Amino acid sequence: MFTHLHVHTEYSLLDGLCRIDDLINRAKELGMDSLAITDHGAMYGAIEFYRAARDAGVKPIIGCEMYVAPQGRHSRSAADKSPYHLTLLAKDETGYRNLLQLTTKAHLEGFYYRPRVDRELLEQHREGLVALSGCLQGEVPRLLLEGQSKEARKAAEWHREMFGDFYLEVQRHPMAELEQVNPLLIALGEELGIPIVATNDVHYILKDDFRSHELLLCIQRNTTIHDDKRYSMGETFYLMGEEEMAGLYSDIPQAMENTQRVADMCNLDLEFGRLLLPEATTPAGKTADEYLAELCQDGLKRRLGEPSQEAVDRLEYELNVIKETDFANYFFVVWDLISFARERKILFGVRGSAAASLVLYAL
Repeated sequence: MFTHLHVHTEYSLLDGLCRIDDLINRAKELGMDSLAITDHGAMYGAIEFYRAARDAGVKPIIGCEMYVAPQGRHSRSAADKSPYHLTLLAKDETGYRNLLQLTTKAHLEGFYYRPRVDRELLEQHREGLVALSGCLQGEVPRLLLEGQSKEARKAAEWHREMFGDFYLEVQRHPMAELEQVNPLLIALGEELGIPIVATNDVHYILKDDFRSHELLLCIQRNTTIHDDKRYSMGETFYLMGEEEMAGLYSDIPQAMENTQRVADMCNLDLEFGRLLLPEATTPAGKTADEYLAELCQDGLKRRLGEPSQEAVDRLEYELNVIKETDFANYFFVVWDLISFARERKILFGVRGSAAASLVLYAL
């Protein structure tokens, strides 16, 4: 089974035209059981894509097409306006968290026209990731196109050493540059023992969406559809079916097979529906809710002596609300912070609905 590993959704702003629900539905129609999302430089659509794919019975592969600054993410020269591209896919939760770190630091530390990472950040956050060499703007293909074969070889070796799971992307859109670079990529892969993988640089869902995508690119480039010199990607950047892709790669079937190998590596399981809070240390045998109730009852007596029935009832009501919303551990976190501040005579203020609660007063 072929898997698309290079896909841009509507969250590749002014570049991708694929609405996520329509994209997933089309993949399902084509009989695909897995699909990747690799938007440019960001992961805005990752969770929406993950949920939609899971609901449809399609395995979601979360990734990102990173912008890599050749001279480092802190460089701001004219040459830095054209960073390399690198496709990264999360194999597991570690890889997903590293993608989040990379995209965050790309925006906060490396932003220059685009959110950029560099080799230093890639080395720090490489665990749990599969790397693909990218489109024509990837470092390896760009160096090959420039005739810098030695540098391209070194770049490929660096990526293989860094990520372990590294593949050379072979894309077969009808472009002169791709026709020139693809044989070089295949030969380089054979020379270095680096596997090749077939990708279609998907920017829209159906072939007929080509004209709409042209309009989107006009908005991006501040031009019009009537400009003969405007930028155009072409009519093949859609979600092709497996049979159509197999026809394009009939001479290198291993590139098709490797898409499934990569898909099999990627098994991200995200858990929703629970609070991601630290769990409080409680006396043996007591739950967080039981321990919180005990502390509050003791605190209420300390504050009020013999509390009235009204106060007892109100405390019980509040504790029930906290139990139903699973917030006992949150109250322990706040209690710990405030206790720390009090002990060191650090001034603090309070806000929010819980600040007026009897529970916090008792604590």
